[in-house]
Amino acid sequence: MEIEKKFLILELPIDLEQYKCDVISQGYICTSPVIRIRQKGSLFYLTCKSKGLMIREEFEIEISEDEFLLLSKKVDFNLITKNRYYIPLTDVLTIELDLFKGVLNGLIIAEVEFLSLEAAYAFTPPSWFEKEVTNDERFHNSFLCQVNSYAPSTFNTSSQPK
Repeated sequence: MEIEKKFLILELPIDLEQYKCDVISQGYICTSPVIRIRQKGSLFYLTCKSKGLMIREEFEIEISEDEFLLLSKKVDFNLITKNRYYIPLTDVLTIELDLFKGVLNGLIIAEVEFLSLEAAYAFTPPSWFEKEVTNDERFHNSFLCQVNSYAPSTFNTSSQPK
């Protein structure tokens, strides 16, 4: 089970280059249910996710590069590319900071994954987190792959719960 919160970020933390970074490319064979392929460095994955926003079942297997290339021909919509930085927050929490590229250039989302619902509900985000968008499905990658360009005004979050 995956328990995860998402946040928009307006200003990046200082010294971002000191953190581990993966270049990620991912696409969606299906968005409902979510069936995703992902390349992270030299590794390739096929992931299935259940419906949900903060809490979802997730199943992931490693696949070969050939399998990834074959499946990438069946991707719906756009391939998402991003740089993911891993920023330690506590002994058990890590911020996964995604800087999107391509058609989503300019979008920055932080994700934090939790071991329990209690921990997720008790979480106080760092001051540089701008707005929580966990319950706004427009900020899930399975929706973002359908967007042809990113403009903050298109994703007005003023009506969404914080």
